Amino acid sequence: MLVNLRDITAIAEQNNMAVGAFNSPNLESVRAAIDTAEKLHLPVIIDHAEGHESITPLDAIGPVMVALAERSTAPVCVHLDHCEHLSYMRRALEMGFTGAMFDGSTLPYERNVELGHRAAEMCHQYDCGLECELGSMGAREMGAGHEDENDGEGPAIYTDPDQANDFIAQTGTDILAVSFGTSHGLYKGEPHLSFDVLKEIRKRTLTPLVMHGGSGVSDADYHKAIDAGIRKVNYFTYGSKFAGERVAKVVDDLRAAGSVPYYHNVTVAAYEELCKTFEHVMGVFANGAENVA
Repeated sequence: MLVNLRDITAIAEQNNMAVGAFNSPNLESVRAAIDTAEKLHLPVIIDHAEGHESITPLDAIGPVMVALAERSTAPVCVHLDHCEHLSYMRRALEMGFTGAMFDGSTLPYERNVELGHRAAEMCHQYDCGLECELGSMGAREMGAGHEDENDGEGPAIYTDPDQANDFIAQTGTDILAVSFGTSHGLYKGEPHLSFDVLKEIRKRTLTPLVMHGGSGVSDADYHKAIDAGIRKVNYFTYGSKFAGERVAKVVDDLRAAGSVPYYHNVTVAAYEELCKTFEHVMGVFANGAENVA
């Protein structure tokens, strides 16, 4: 069933869990996320990032995401991720998306507030939940400042708890993505997370918080972050990496056996690997909750 971002994070609040948000630039990703959520009886968020427009256009993948969410037995939020242009956001909202993220984290604070407020007004016209980002994680999901790899020591700027409270009050955002040591892309080293910063933000704002750059974080740190107030975890890079490695192995094995590596062979392999990865991380994000959907 298609549900609002506010409603799906409310489920997370009630169960002290986080909902996995999976970037879905192709059909295999969409199916894997929804099918795994149904199997585990958990809610899920499927994302389309503005930065993935060159991979799969919004006009092509968006209606498919909405249609599959509507017919699913699991609560599914169809979410626009890392949107930098309000005109692009409106296109997604008119398509039926029920969640959207405005990312003004690289802008001056006042401009981030101004555009975040405009995004909130737009989203609420469509009964769509809004996520904004405050603080810098050094790299972004295929947007400005994107990096494929980071060493866990990049130019991340932690979110200021007092500023977070002011930002939420001025914009009207429903949930907030915060910086406390994670970063997008592949980690070259261990990420160093500041749970004290996260706990203080939660204490000041009493708002559902979002972890971006969730790939590569340990299961133990996921649990600590969820207990400190994280209610949505964005997960993409490592899931895509594992699926890519599985596809490469399938192609090598078929060629070694003298067989043709047909396209449908690799899409099935990618789907299966994504399901395997998503099942593990969704279980971790559930934080002990079971059959909540």
